[in-house]
Amino acid sequence: MALDLNRTLVMVLAGGRGSRLGPLTDFRTKPSVTFGGRYRIIDFVLSNLINSGLFKIKVLTQFKSNSLIKHLHDAWYMNRSYGHYVDPVPAQMATGEYWYQGTADAIYQNLNLIYDELPVRLCVFGGDHVYKMDVRDKIASHCGRGADVTISAVPVPIEKAPELGIMEVDEDWRIVGWEEKPPRPKPLPNDPTRALASMGNYIFETAPLVEILEEDHLDSSSSHDFGKDIIPKMIRSHKVWAFDFSKTHIPGQQTKEQGYWRDVGTIIDYYEANMDLRSVDPIFDLYNREWPIRTSTVHLPPAKFVFDQEWETRRGVAFDSLISAGCIVSGGLVRNSILSPGVFVHSYCEVHDSIIMHDVEIGRGARIRRAIVDKYTQIPDGETIGYDLERDRERYFVSDEGIVVIAKAPPEERYRVPGAHLHVFHE
Repeated sequence: MALDLNRTLVMVLAGGRGSRLGPLTDFRTKPSVTFGGRYRIIDFVLSNLINSGLFKIKVLTQFKSNSLIKHLHDAWYMNRSYGHYVDPVPAQMATGEYWYQGTADAIYQNLNLIYDELPVRLCVFGGDHVYKMDVRDKIASHCGRGADVTISAVPVPIEKAPELGIMEVDEDWRIVGWEEKPPRPKPLPNDPTRALASMGNYIFETAPLVEILEEDHLDSSSSHDFGKDIIPKMIRSHKVWAFDFSKTHIPGQQTKEQGYWRDVGTIIDYYEANMDLRSVDPIFDLYNREWPIRTSTVHLPPAKFVFDQEWETRRGVAFDSLISAGCIVSGGLVRNSILSPGVFVHSYCEVHDSIIMHDVEIGRGARIRRAIVDKYTQIPDGETIGYDLERDRERYFVSDEGIVVIAKAPPEERYRVPGAHLHVFHE
């Protein structure tokens, strides 16, 4: 089926607080949190859209948006002379002096953008999930069924289902039931351990969506949310279909990667999704050149590993790890970890099972295990983190699963980090 993608507008919802990520969202919104060393979470949905040939994209921001807006300008500049753009749209209070009241209200408050473009269909995607999708497959399914709404669906473990929108479908995948964050979710008929969840991305025919958003705006009892209000209402009155995410085809993708989708909204989910990347044979492949994950370019020298004096236990080495540009591992050991650009690991250090973000300096002889260390932090010489959680809780945030999270260095301390001047200070 020939698709007129030029008449499709995309709105990416990127204004959430992300409060479940603890200190990682103290200074930034969830979609701009670093992921996989050099990316931001939002890079994955934007890469999916661009790789799918969708070039009219509005990113709706709200809370703590400075870092995200800077990143969009640096990484996602498009040639507007061809009608291509990735535009950050800060909350403008266009319909009253209040923030977005919900996901549906975010679209309602920006109806002027839809009127400017007059698209046939509107794609609404969340900006805070990690996955690969050829959106053209979903649009083809949407158009082929004559749907008013198409929602991506993925099976999830039943214990994760209370955090998501859960749907029931008939044999043709038309949605016949919906529960938003149910305390007792209905399992799949053929698998009691899993439920069918919404991935938080939708395709709407523009005209019926605008009509129902205007009705919802006038409903004082509504929470103005897609999952809680708009989708249940449209299931009763419109043609609403589920799209089987496992059916999407990505060029160069291995079979095991099909259906990979991660909501990285908690510390443990964020940590585990990062750890997926550094395994020997990762289920989520960053190295597929046929489906590149794009991000900003950082002009830094190659990573460097120095000292090879094994008889003094002083050797710069890394095993089963992702090491970004500009890192120096100076006589220390890095194992099962992810280092973002500009990290300096001093001699006799040990870093195990950890995520170390931009321009962190790890002092001589320090030992770190199962930790997330945010940007520009200086770890003192001889410090131990992750070995005594009771002591760590007195100083840092520690998740229920025992992951230590060290907040980003405050602004007044950032210029003290060696090499920090090499980067633009994005939150």
